[in-house]
Amino acid sequence: MNDSNRHKGLRNQLVETIRKKGIKDKMVLNALSKVPRHLFMDSGFIDFAYQDKPFPIGADQTISQPYTVAFQTELLEVESGDKILEIGTGSGYQTAVLIELKAEVYSIERQKELYTKAKKFLPKVGYVPKKLVHGDGYAGLPEHAPFDGIIVTAGAPYVPKALLGQLKIGGKMVIPVGDNVQVMTVFTRTGEQKFEKLEYGDFRFVPMLKEKNS
Repeated sequence: MNDSNRHKGLRNQLVETIRKKGIKDKMVLNALSKVPRHLFMDSGFIDFAYQDKPFPIGADQTISQPYTVAFQTELLEVESGDKILEIGTGSGYQTAVLIELKAEVYSIERQKELYTKAKKFLPKVGYVPKKLVHGDGYAGLPEHAPFDGIIVTAGAPYVPKALLGQLKIGGKMVIPVGDNVQVMTVFTRTGEQKFEKLEYGDFRFVPMLKEKNS
């Protein structure tokens, strides 16, 4: 669990790269400067941890590109104490960034292998989500709704209505929508049945799968 001065230096270089790509939120940049991304990756990829690229983490999933994590997090506009639902825990890297922003994080992972790994690993590096669940992200966590924000970290072929229904009025959902290429989309709930929709360009994510592994 070593986080050396070299790692911190590389992390600061990565944050500068992300800033130059257009991320302006200082709180988001500061959170990325604190999370030791190399600890969230398999040992074979540790030397590449502070490149602005996604890498495999097992179960046909990836740890997202840091710029993408920053972009989605900036769109979510997290404030301290916000109750955030994360769909797709994965390695736990995005989870850790949200916790650095002092959010209360509820996270769902459908891959049992990744869920088990994240549940053990996150507390070891000081990041404890409010709740970590093995389950179906399309269903969300209605028993813990409503949420100030929802972040979906996999490509959704369509927008799950169940998730929209779990937003507070005024809350935002950041979700990449599409099949081969996804459009980063933000839904803001403006009333019981009203949502404002904005789109922020094309991205590529691993697909959000329907069935959970047992």
